[in-house]
Amino acid sequence: MSLLTVSRLFKSALRTQLVSAAHLSSKPAKHNVTAGEQAIAMTTLMMTILGPSGWILAHLEDYKKK
Repeated sequence: MSLLTVSRLFKSALRTQLVSAAHLSSKPAKHNVTAGEQAIAMTTLMMTILGPSGWILAHLEDYKKK
């Protein structure tokens, strides 16, 4: 098999998997998310991602000394 054929097969498999996992629906949401819930979710997400990175960057000099 050539590299082009493998690439096409991989793209096709990935596209099929993404479409089937999307569960697209045209119905309205069963539960409306309030602004407060969105704020809590976004804060939690940002702290989860940026917290450890910020800690490492803040203590970078300490890590260099070891």
